[in-house]
Amino acid sequence: MAEKATGGTTGAAGRAPAADRPDMIRNVVLVGHSGSGKTTLVETLLAATRTVQRAGRVEDGGTVSDFDEVEVRQQRSVNLTLAPLVHNGVKINLLDTPGYADFVGDLRAGLRAADAALFVVSASEGIDGLTRMLWEECAAVGMPRAVVITKLDHQRAEFDEVLAACQDAFGDGVAPLYLPVTEGGELKGLVGLLTQRFYGYGGGARSEGDPGPAQRDGIDAYRPTLIEGIIQESEDESLMDRYLSGEEIGTETLIGDLEKAVARGGFYPVLATGGGVGAFEVLELITQGFPSPLEHPLPEITTIDGKPVTDIACDPDGPLVAEVVKTTSDPYVGRISLVRVFSGTLRPDMTVHVSGHGLAERGHEDHDVDERIGTLSSPLGKVQRTTGKCVAGDIAAVAKLSRAETGDTLSDKEQPLLMTAWSMPDPLLPVAIQARSKADDDKLGQALQRLVAEDPTLRLENNPETRQLVLWCMGEAHADVLLDRLSRRHGVEVEKIGLRVPLRETFGGSCQALGRNVKQTGGHGQYAICHLEIEPLPSGGGFEFVDKIVGGVVPRQFIPSVEKGVRTQMQRGVLAGYPLVDVRVTLYDGKAHSVDSSDMAFQIAGALALKEAAAKVPTLLLEPVDEVTVLVPDDHVGSVMSDLSSRRGRVLGTEPVGTGRTLVRAEVPELEITRYAIDLRSMSHGTGTFRRVFLRYEPLPAHLADKVAS
Repeated sequence: MAEKATGGTTGAAGRAPAADRPDMIRNVVLVGHSGSGKTTLVETLLAATRTVQRAGRVEDGGTVSDFDEVEVRQQRSVNLTLAPLVHNGVKINLLDTPGYADFVGDLRAGLRAADAALFVVSASEGIDGLTRMLWEECAAVGMPRAVVITKLDHQRAEFDEVLAACQDAFGDGVAPLYLPVTEGGELKGLVGLLTQRFYGYGGGARSEGDPGPAQRDGIDAYRPTLIEGIIQESEDESLMDRYLSGEEIGTETLIGDLEKAVARGGFYPVLATGGGVGAFEVLELITQGFPSPLEHPLPEITTIDGKPVTDIACDPDGPLVAEVVKTTSDPYVGRISLVRVFSGTLRPDMTVHVSGHGLAERGHEDHDVDERIGTLSSPLGKVQRTTGKCVAGDIAAVAKLSRAETGDTLSDKEQPLLMTAWSMPDPLLPVAIQARSKADDDKLGQALQRLVAEDPTLRLENNPETRQLVLWCMGEAHADVLLDRLSRRHGVEVEKIGLRVPLRETFGGSCQALGRNVKQTGGHGQYAICHLEIEPLPSGGGFEFVDKIVGGVVPRQFIPSVEKGVRTQMQRGVLAGYPLVDVRVTLYDGKAHSVDSSDMAFQIAGALALKEAAAKVPTLLLEPVDEVTVLVPDDHVGSVMSDLSSRRGRVLGTEPVGTGRTLVRAEVPELEITRYAIDLRSMSHGTGTFRRVFLRYEPLPAHLADKVAS
């Protein structure tokens, strides 16, 4: 903690910080909603350690983290970025993550690469639903956490209110370590609740002194709760009895127990920052309170064929196991892979095995190839600073791994291994696109493959029924960024088009139909006549072809031709161009000619008979219906159920999930939920999630069917 520190900071200006031992590394991911101040906090810490000369501003587009053109224009993070710095001889890899729900893929990647998390909360805006959900995710895996309340220099800053909101949202174990000190509405410094000392930041330098009378009131109000929380997490069971008996517990003892409790993920200190104040305290918490890679358990590792491997540890001399946590494609530099090394040491020019498995349904085909490591670098924004190696526990960028994609494992080519992929949400917003010109169409395929390699939350679908190219995205902002990258980074112009939902057709009754294909034009003609009986099957019944020909009126060799013609016409549809399903077709009579009958003639006759049937009986359009499960806080259950009903959905029931959440189950037509990812986020203020699974086809209501068929 800051109370233990005796020295200042050491910077890394102009050169890449290096680490030779895992215990001298800290990997920290910054988590919080968009606008909470994560990127500004990174800038403050970089400036405090003299990694950069001065802190950049998001509004000016001059920050280290937000260097992408999209980020500069939108003034918000959309990518996971790495910002390494050094404090008191410890290398800190800060992982700045997007705070908008559409870019949760990069956020999950940051959680995977980190060993601890800083939850960033704005003193002027409070906590949103996404931050609460991420806290629960970190709790599920036991990740150590701390809370940083930012923007305390803002005129609307309310430290006490935001602290209470954090304690309400994050539960037990959340307690302030410092209190902000303001004079005349200006943030002057902090008071350490353990040391009972005032740390001033006047004139850009940090000073230490005795707290004033007003500050003493804050210490008396918050210090007992902090001490009790630390003692409850202490491994020394006698401390609580000593404290309750009135004994003064030494500051050094409390700080030591606090650091251990934070590293174990059992206690969550709250720090305060704003206008450069509090940077030193954050750095001290990271270096002394957060665990090193040696203390954080490794993800599950297996052989390529799935056999568990349990003897891998965070050892620079161990077998190589690393993971690509982020991939970017630059038209000039090529592919750059941000890699976290979990075991072994990565060096330039070494040959590694690249494995990617389990994402084939999203366009990432399983692959196992050997590739040579190019240049190793330590990125600081868009600047790549060359480094000689990357030891276990560290993070570096690797250039020109042509086959590696986000989520892939790098390992020794003689001992290929595979890390279990981290959890990724399903992309549920479909966006249909088409190239603007023939030149764009020629380049589109390769550009999309690069986007898919970068982003495991993107799914690419070339729908064979609707003949549309569909990008399945996390939300509207995600889709806009992808299209922007296609245009600016890859030079491919595309436009959004209306999404077509694949419908089906079926017959609404039984009938008999004649297929007559008789043509004589000189030479060989066409002669084929078939009589079909057509009847609908129950939903999901598929297609049945029944042969009831007797006496050879249709020669045996032409009966399969009739079936083939019927199947071909079924794929083309008979009403609106959608496939025909759930019918039984019986061939019961026909005629042939010894010379003019042929395979093709009977195929055409079978198709003509199906068309005639469509003119005799009603043809129904069928729409796909999905089973939808929506998980929302209890406060939003009513509005979600009403909304689902308005979408022609049938709500099947609800069930409680954990504390304060409800799972709503419903059956909803796909036509009604193409934009549900956007609507649910708006309706639930970003706290709702949903899943959809195809269930069956059902008749489309007549008034909608008329619009489609017209």
